[in-house]
Amino acid sequence: MNLTTENVFLSERYVHLPRTKNGTARDVPLSLEAVRLIEALPKNSRVFDLSSSNLDVLWRKLRDRAAVVDLTFHDSRHCAVTRLSNKLDVLALAKMIGHRDIKMLMIYYDESASELAKRLD
Repeated sequence: MNLTTENVFLSERYVHLPRTKNGTARDVPLSLEAVRLIEALPKNSRVFDLSSSNLDVLWRKLRDRAAVVDLTFHDSRHCAVTRLSNKLDVLALAKMIGHRDIKMLMIYYDESASELAKRLD
């Protein structure tokens, strides 16, 4: 939520996070859709003109309005990691997500045996 425009490099398709929750910096690649969405946002010094607390309130309102039970904002991370695993090898995925330890990545990776079997064809 603290991403500033000076750390967005759309022509090179990445954003720079100067300080992540583990205390280190990293560059995060962007899909073409992510670039399109960022370009569509109003131009401010902060990319997302929303505080973390406001995001939390909006998330809960939308979740409740949709009558979805037991879904957290963080659940989207699990979904994203599993989807990205179809596009990136495990080392690239760990780098993109910001995990230095593959064991930590496995907490988020949640592909079923049936889904893995389909990838073998």
